[in-house]
Amino acid sequence: MSTNNYMEQAEANLLHTYNRYQIVLEKGEDVYLFDTNGNKYLDFAAGIAVNSLGYSNQEYKDALKEQIDRLMHVSNLYYNQPLAEAGEKLIKASGLDKVFFTNSGTEAIEGAIKAARKYAYDKDKKTDHEIIAMNHSFHGRSLGALSVTGNPHYQEAFKPLIGGISFADFNDLESVKALINDKTCAIILEPIQGEGGIYPATQEFLEGVRKLCDDNDILLIFDEIQCGMGRTGTMFAWQGYGVKPDIMTCAKALGCGVPVGAFVMNNKSASLVPGDHGTTYGGNPLVCTAVSKVFDIYDKEGILDHVKEVSEYLVQKLDMLVEKYECITQRRGAGLMQGLILNKAANPVILKALENGLILITAGENVIRIVPPLVITKKHVDEMIGKLEKSLV
Repeated sequence: MSTNNYMEQAEANLLHTYNRYQIVLEKGEDVYLFDTNGNKYLDFAAGIAVNSLGYSNQEYKDALKEQIDRLMHVSNLYYNQPLAEAGEKLIKASGLDKVFFTNSGTEAIEGAIKAARKYAYDKDKKTDHEIIAMNHSFHGRSLGALSVTGNPHYQEAFKPLIGGISFADFNDLESVKALINDKTCAIILEPIQGEGGIYPATQEFLEGVRKLCDDNDILLIFDEIQCGMGRTGTMFAWQGYGVKPDIMTCAKALGCGVPVGAFVMNNKSASLVPGDHGTTYGGNPLVCTAVSKVFDIYDKEGILDHVKEVSEYLVQKLDMLVEKYECITQRRGAGLMQGLILNKAANPVILKALENGLILITAGENVIRIVPPLVITKKHVDEMIGKLEKSLV
């Protein structure tokens, strides 16, 4: 069947919620993707920050194949070995105390919201607690996650959302202070805003929010779904700031391709008990095998140190582009989560890059988002820069 036939088949049967690019991807190798016409693409999007190990890690693939032959799914009415191992490794990496595995990042946000509200309910038996979120944030598309997503465009058609949510300005501590009252039970934010345009939090802001939470017995929730799992050179972005949350959400690169997320809590916020929360697929043997193996490979291959080294080189090269091209006004980001801010729409550049064999994505109308596999080398950075330069003119 031809490429056009595949696209027509998809459009005929799938709900049109994505304006997909006009290629059909067929396979991956190293940090490259190939379409059904045999065209090769350097992948600097990693499935939206998911495929951190690229596409050729044999140890990862073998672990999943072996687990498929052994056991793919049992319900959470029973224990399974990969679940126990993955949970221990995530707790060790995060320094928190309890984990709940979900199917996605959005579900992890839902669980974090429930945990925060249950914590507050256990204190005073009231149900009028409030959460402070950030403008320009993105936490997911379900009604709960959408309620704490600071973008009215995403929310408008789906109101009423869950109540008791107010929005402060990211990196503006005074705007957060102004919203705190005796009903506030949690503050949720991304240490680096992703969809909102690649905005890292300032050190002062995170430290200030942490102090506000400590002083007022408010839970601090960090959304590490995109910026976590080594992307900034520490396993989780907050570790680079030294500001620890009460609850953390993660997903995307947690499983490097299988659908898995988690919310992780300290003992204080681990408020959910039997009957409060559940999932059919979350934490099943297949996805937990992936999670467990990802942590093993990160450790074995020194992924965090590699990210620190190659991201320094990437930043140098991107800063050179800022100096060279008038259409690029700024670079923002940390580690291998970078954004180039343009003075024009970014999507035409993305389309041109695709023609030149480079996969990039946007983060807002005028931001090119660069979130490659964490295993890229300086050679891949040079190749990306060359292809991007051809796409800017």
